[in-house]
Amino acid sequence: MTPSSQPWRPGSRIARLRANHTYGYVLGLIFVSFLFTSFAPEAAWSSAVLVLLQSATVVVALWTSGLGQNFRAGAIVAAISLAAAIGQLTADGTTLTGLVGILNVLLLVATAAVIGLGVIDQGEVNRQSITGAVCIYVLLGMAYTFAYSAAAKLGTGPFFAQGIDGTTSLQLYFSYVTLATLGYGDYTPAGNLGHTLAVTEALLGQLYLVTIVALLVGNLGRRRARPEPARAAEGDASS
Repeated sequence: MTPSSQPWRPGSRIARLRANHTYGYVLGLIFVSFLFTSFAPEAAWSSAVLVLLQSATVVVALWTSGLGQNFRAGAIVAAISLAAAIGQLTADGTTLTGLVGILNVLLLVATAAVIGLGVIDQGEVNRQSITGAVCIYVLLGMAYTFAYSAAAKLGTGPFFAQGIDGTTSLQLYFSYVTLATLGYGDYTPAGNLGHTLAVTEALLGQLYLVTIVALLVGNLGRRRARPEPARAAEGDASS
């Protein structure tokens, strides 16, 4: 049974596909979060803005992936993030900042999961699925940024072997250098938790590029290389 002939029901794959939108909106929000994290000062209000940005990204990802009908999930995410942001502004503290960092990690992982579902829903390699895959890769770097930040805030010693915890901007830099396995060596994690996080990020980054992204791009190339009659026949079969 082709997607167009499947029965429509709320929450079904065909319902999600009919409500699908471009992942460009999600990528734009991720880019805003990246720039804000890079240039914002180390302050309580910056942490509050970041958690609200991650909340907005989850909500937009739900809408983009055709899950926008699940208003309860979006409302719960927004309420939790708003409470965390208010708490960060009114009761600033190292422990609270670390917990907000963990919340950011959870929000980013949820965003990646929602996007992943939307990519699978496509059922083919197209611009939408490629953009979604890129979003997930960038989200990995952002998620590890906040994981490093939480480890630094909640840990007992300096996070980096250089004797510092580093700013969120520095942790962002370290995260993407690790994700891309550049290995500059100017900053290295000091403890076992930092070592484990860095190793898993490097492994995930490389495995993601050589499997998921490579597979999508390769299939996109084969799809474009197919003769026009074959593509037209597929279109007739799916209509």
